[in-house]
Amino acid sequence: MSVLVLVEGFNGEIKKSSLEAASYGSQVANALGTEATAIAIGEVQESALAALGAQGITKVLFDDDARLHNFVAEAYLKVIAQAASQESAKVIIFSNTNIGAALGSRLAVRLNGSLATNVTALPVISGDSFTVRRGVFSGKAFADVNLTGDVKIVAVKKNSIDISSDAGGTASVEKFSVGLSDADFAFAPKETVMQETDGGVLLPEAEIVVSGGRGLKGPENWHLVEDLAKALGAATACSKPVSDQDWRPHHEHVGQTGITISPNLYIAIGISGAIQHLAGVNSSKVIVVINKDPEAPFFKAADYGIVGDAFEIVPKLIEAARAL
Repeated sequence: MSVLVLVEGFNGEIKKSSLEAASYGSQVANALGTEATAIAIGEVQESALAALGAQGITKVLFDDDARLHNFVAEAYLKVIAQAASQESAKVIIFSNTNIGAALGSRLAVRLNGSLATNVTALPVISGDSFTVRRGVFSGKAFADVNLTGDVKIVAVKKNSIDISSDAGGTASVEKFSVGLSDADFAFAPKETVMQETDGGVLLPEAEIVVSGGRGLKGPENWHLVEDLAKALGAATACSKPVSDQDWRPHHEHVGQTGITISPNLYIAIGISGAIQHLAGVNSSKVIVVINKDPEAPFFKAADYGIVGDAFEIVPKLIEAARAL
């Protein structure tokens, strides 16, 4: 039973979430007494792929077809399925990103496999039993699921697995092509854009996110969010009302109808905490809320809360963060 890991790239580098998936995959391979192989698609530097050896990957199959630089579900699916067949992979690992979400169910149907998404821990393997723990109800609870299909497909929740870097060695990189036709790209989007926030970090990949709401009173005060994010090496985000009023671009909107994130630390400034917003950030490991309204519903979900004026509190946080 070999293990195959999907690796996603951005600007020639491997996404942090894919490094987490690679670490997860190599640990599963060790538990099964086999090796972990990665399948990389699109625009990634070969040197970055070879460095996956630090996460325990022994071999990387690399399809550098330029048409794959943007995500196309049917084409990606064909590449992964053929890689799984070539490697006789019975376990397939990828990150629970938008790409992973789009591929998981399709791949399970094509390979007659069983799928678990939003997985937060390594599997418990005993005989034929392969049990994983996944977050459910927007991260409010966990479910232990036994995957019984011939092929086990696991989508790992971002920021839930530590990136191992002590495996050493260098992964071998092999060219891999399945001879994709124009028909495989028939439903390609006209344009796919992945944007960094003003913090210089991809929002879905960020370990720390600083977010602002209408409590900041206007876009002219957004420097408070940006300065704190810069001091912490964080991404910036916002609530839906803020993006609806064009204070901030829509790709920074987190929540039920925006981007769902799961950083290690989420700092909410001037956000009341409506249930729609909470649905997008509930999976954060630590939530810090700053709001002058002591009755703001966000305080019920917060790990730490500061009741006070953001215009007085945030500058002090920025000063303290810079001092660190």
